[in-house]
Amino acid sequence: MNVHFFHYICTRIYIMNELSKSEIKRKALVEATVSLVNNNGFHATPISKIAKMANVSPATIYLYFENKQDLVNKVYIEIKQAFTQYAFEQYSEQMSVKNGFEVIWKRIAEFKTQQIEKAMFLGQCDNTPIIDPYSRQEGIKHLEPLIDLWKRGKDQRVIKPLSDYLLYAYTINPLSFLLVMQQQGVFKIESKHIEEAYQAAWNSIKL
Repeated sequence: MNVHFFHYICTRIYIMNELSKSEIKRKALVEATVSLVNNNGFHATPISKIAKMANVSPATIYLYFENKQDLVNKVYIEIKQAFTQYAFEQYSEQMSVKNGFEVIWKRIAEFKTQQIEKAMFLGQCDNTPIIDPYSRQEGIKHLEPLIDLWKRGKDQRVIKPLSDYLLYAYTINPLSFLLVMQQQGVFKIESKHIEEAYQAAWNSIKL
C-alpha cells in the first residue's frame, strides 16, 4: 500500500473517531440538560450538574456552548426542530384544512406521548422565561406550516377567526396539561383519550 495513502486512511479514521466522540458528548449534554431542567428547573441546574450527569468535564461544555443560557437556547431550538419535523412529516398543503389539522395534531400527540422528556422540556421553555426572545422566535418559525394552515382555515371560514395564540392554547396546550397530569400519576393517557382530545380541539376552533 502506498505510504501516503496509508497515512491518509489513518488520518480519516482518526478524524471520524473524534467526530463520533464529539457527537456522543454533545448528545449526552443535550440529554442531561433536558433531564435536569425538567426535574430541577433552569435556575437549579448549574453547569457542574449537567457536566456530571453527561460524564464530561465542565470545560467540555464550553467547546460546544458559550454558557448555560446558550446551552438551553440551542437545546430548545434543536428539540423544537425535531418536534415540528415529526409533526409535519405526513402533512401536505394539498389536504383540506380539517384533514391537515387532524394529521398535524395527531402527530404532535404522538411526539408528546412517545418523547415525554423532550415534550416536557419544550413545555417548560414555552411557558416560562428560561430561553431568550430570539430563541423563542426561532422556535415559532418552525411552526409556520401550522400557522399557515390556520390562516387558510380562517380565510375559508372553516375555523374561527381567533389569534394564533388562542388557537394554540385551545388545541395544543391541553396535551401538555395531560402529560403533566400523567407524570403526577393522577391520569393515564390512552388511545381513546387522544381521539377525544382531538375531537375537543377541533370542535373548539371550527366554525
